Amino acid sequence: MMQNPQILAALQERLDGLVETPTGYIESLPRGVKRRVNALKNLQAKCAQIEAKFYEEVHDIERKYAVEDEISEELKEKAKIEDEKKDEEKEDPKGIPEFWLTVFKNADVLSDMVQEHDEPILKHLKDIKVKFSDAGQMRSEPDDSDPFSFNGPEIMGCTGCQIDWKKGKNVTLKTIKKQQKHKGRGTVHTVTKTASNDSFFNFFAPLEVPESGDLDDVAEAILAVDFEIGHFLRERIIPRSVLYFAGEAIDDDDDDYDEEDEEADEEGEEEGDEENDPDYDPKKDQNPAECQQQ
Repeated sequence: MMQNPQILAALQERLDGLVETPTGYIESLPRGVKRRVNALKNLQAKCAQIEAKFYEEVHDIERKYAVEDEISEELKEKAKIEDEKKDEEKEDPKGIPEFWLTVFKNADVLSDMVQEHDEPILKHLKDIKVKFSDAGQMRSEPDDSDPFSFNGPEIMGCTGCQIDWKKGKNVTLKTIKKQQKHKGRGTVHTVTKTASNDSFFNFFAPLEVPESGDLDDVAEAILAVDFEIGHFLRERIIPRSVLYFAGEAIDDDDDDYDEEDEEADEEGEEEGDEENDPDYDPKKDQNPAECQQQ
């Protein structure tokens, strides 16, 4: 629920409203009390600075101890060598064909993004890796003008990957042909236009955030979704790719529904057992008070 962009936006609006609450009450306090309030504010500002430093150090630790990639590479290389030794038939395919395409199609978050024209490309995808970069595009310091509104590190920008498509192979664009008739001459000619096309690869071309940081609701929603997808790839898809490939990965949301379904099934089974019992007498279950009223 807390990952829903609309809920987060509403919560942020509520918090902003609290921050901007008029300070008339504070101004009406005695001078000694106001000094104590200001002292608490200074402590709050120091806490915000400590929190900012905490997030910076956490990011550095993640980069320093990102050993999962190294272990994963060793396992892949070992598996590759063992497979090559065991493979006696030349007709056997190398590796696992269409591994990442199958992973994407088995993940609910990504399956809707993958279009039919994306599949021939994703079939040739060999590997996906996570690499930690410096925090150059992340602001983790409170704003000097308003240090009390600091809510943690803020991503200031993201850079997509420029894909050098071969001519006629760009699946993020589609060609539209329309016939137009000249009003005076009556002749008909064909006009060709290029328009954007739904594709998984649109993920690599994020919206550009202006320096002012002002975005409309649609742009904010798109950026929020892009962030969620990137986070999902890093936290779930890459470390558990084989589970998604095998169809054995279970999302957290699905766990809740499964538990509810199991509880409902158990209740239904208990009721069904009573009804199927040959010695079961429904009259014995009636409330004595209800029997007297009847």
